[in-house]
Amino acid sequence: MSRDDSRARHAVVLVSGGLDSATTLAIARNQDYICHALSFDYGQRHRVELQAAARVAEAVGVTEHRTMRLDIGWMGGSALTDTALDVPQAPEEGIPLTYVPARNTIFLSVALGWAEVLGAQDIFIGANAVDYSGYPDCRPEYIAAFETLANLATRAGVEGSQFTIHAPLIQMSKAEIIRTGAGLGINFALTVSCYNPGPRGEACGVCDSCRLRAQGFRDAGVEDPTPYKAR
Repeated sequence: MSRDDSRARHAVVLVSGGLDSATTLAIARNQDYICHALSFDYGQRHRVELQAAARVAEAVGVTEHRTMRLDIGWMGGSALTDTALDVPQAPEEGIPLTYVPARNTIFLSVALGWAEVLGAQDIFIGANAVDYSGYPDCRPEYIAAFETLANLATRAGVEGSQFTIHAPLIQMSKAEIIRTGAGLGINFALTVSCYNPGPRGEACGVCDSCRLRAQGFRDAGVEDPTPYKAR
């Protein structure tokens, strides 16, 4: 950070390319944060979302956008990283097969390190506890626990620079998220939510993420720009 912008508020924003992270980025920009967008190429089968993340970061306006190659797919255990597992096409009981072990913890840890180097005290994540598919690392308790960790485990935290983990969508329904994003000017046609998209990025229309997205647009009364292969 230069001396000229030492009083500016910088934030690291996790941007996946989906509508939740796009709305989160728009919220951070609307709050006058200087945003440093961070995406991950983690071995996901839906890597097309990285192209969406780049589109969103450019459209919303960020100081910089970095995509980190951090392959966690080798450990398996998730239909999003293990091609031997099929992406479920029906709702599941409990924690679904699309849960990626420790994903948000890994992503937030990297974001925390970058924030400390930047001198930023704020990290934004699009976690949601309402339409969150049952992922344990999308709950308010988890966000609060990671914030505590951030302030215990870093030099900045120990020396008095308190980190805040912002999850502005945590209690919103998908419809509320869509209305919020639309109100902030997000072009949702730039985003990708599908867990099993086609080669051109067309959404499958049957995975859990597609169903939540489509229902969210219907409930919000907002036109859905998503090219679904099936509905």
